[in-house]
Amino acid sequence: MERGSSKHGPRLDEQMSQEVKGVVQGTAGSRVDEFRQAEPAGEDQPEPTTAPAGELRTGAPKGMSSADVEQRSRLGRYIGLSALPGDRQTLLRNAEQNEAPADILAELRRLPDGTEFQTVSEVWAALGHKNETSRW
Repeated sequence: MERGSSKHGPRLDEQMSQEVKGVVQGTAGSRVDEFRQAEPAGEDQPEPTTAPAGELRTGAPKGMSSADVEQRSRLGRYIGLSALPGDRQTLLRNAEQNEAPADILAELRRLPDGTEFQTVSEVWAALGHKNETSRW
């Protein structure tokens, strides 16, 4: 492997810094050369989905509100993957090890005894909440 000098003069340094200025500073549409433009999505990639006219996209899956998604996610943060599948006692013990707040522990204590849960979604449903009916 040959190692040569990669140094160049101040004029070339300035020219090179101007060529990449838009990329470094993140300003849109500032590509110096056409080949640097982002390519459009390919034929095998799905089209971006849009909400029907007059309907706002909330970011929540069908059948759940954004608050439901946030609460289920919050519950899942305190249940480690090592606890699943697991019953109420396993989930409680794991949540306590993950320093879950009192309200999460109280929810887990409401779970039926003797049932083994495979996923956080199953735990969420057993607590009386709704999961998504379908993904987008």
